Amino acid sequence: MPLTVETCTALHLGDREEQQDRAALFPHARHGGMLLAVLADGMGGHSGGAMAAEQVMHIARSSFAAYGPAQSVCEMLGDTISDAHTAIRLTRYTSEQDPHSTACLLMLHGNRADWAHCGDSRIYHYRNGKLLSRSSDHSYVADLVNKGLLTEAQAEQHPNKNLLVSCLGQLEPPQIAYGETAPLVAGDCFLLCSDGLWAHFSDDELGCILAQDGPRAAAEILIGQARERGEGAGDNISVVIVRLVEQGRPADRFR
Repeated sequence: MPLTVETCTALHLGDREEQQDRAALFPHARHGGMLLAVLADGMGGHSGGAMAAEQVMHIARSSFAAYGPAQSVCEMLGDTISDAHTAIRLTRYTSEQDPHSTACLLMLHGNRADWAHCGDSRIYHYRNGKLLSRSSDHSYVADLVNKGLLTEAQAEQHPNKNLLVSCLGQLEPPQIAYGETAPLVAGDCFLLCSDGLWAHFSDDELGCILAQDGPRAAAEILIGQARERGEGAGDNISVVIVRLVEQGRPADRFR
């Protein structure tokens, strides 16, 4: 049976004074069946982070609009992150701010999905609630975990767990990691989110909520629980949920 998508984007200020996260979904204007999900967690005082995240959104939208099926998807995704990095660096030179941002891009096209990311915003791929893949953070503690020097549990308690080793806007070119999956099937669900959300959940908790509830309801539940667990010190929260369902599925199947 043909597949269709259910989607949701959501942002919450958290307990910060300014929203520096950005999230969006872009359908392709000329090619049906193509969808780009983008999420960016901006960093930098005095609106610098918001400006950096906006650069990611603007360049992703422009790159996707110019994309054609003859092009390499991975090349387009990587060039988008690199171009956004360059734009953020230029912004730094023309202002007194020090803007940085993470970037997550997920593209659905045909019967497959490709993604790229830099920083510690995450891309999760679940199938009927089971985790199939999760992007690896470009962070100091993630490097220690990968080297076997820390466990995941120890990393969660590490005082430098928010220290990034790569992001957009720093001096060095961004580290870009890629992922893909094919074919897509009913029950596939992709979650893009900033650390303001994932820091409060286990992988299994996220999968359970995404499997039981539609994208909008799931986003509301996730943000509500993250706010409670943040205990008055919560970060900005950004979420994009893209789920594949059978076309013609009864609307009341999910809450």
